[in-house]
Amino acid sequence: MSFSVAEIIVLILLGAACAMALIRLWTGPGAADRIVAADTLSVIATGGIVILALLFDSALYLDVALLYGVLAFVGVVALARAIEGSRT
Repeated sequence: MSFSVAEIIVLILLGAACAMALIRLWTGPGAADRIVAADTLSVIATGGIVILALLFDSALYLDVALLYGVLAFVGVVALARAIEGSRT
């Protein structure tokens, strides 16, 4: 399988975004920063699954990306509510 130039650029940009989000997750000064970084990583992972759907020409990956995105959103909201509740 050979990749086009645009596909290579997209994969490089996804990797760079993942690396920056991992750095923020590791060094985030507060819990809120870490939750935002985890949410960003889930969005990047969802985008990566969509790119896989395009590369493999399979719509099944789009269903997986949709399910993963919904579950990641619910998880981040639950974490945010847990942090919000601990402040009071």
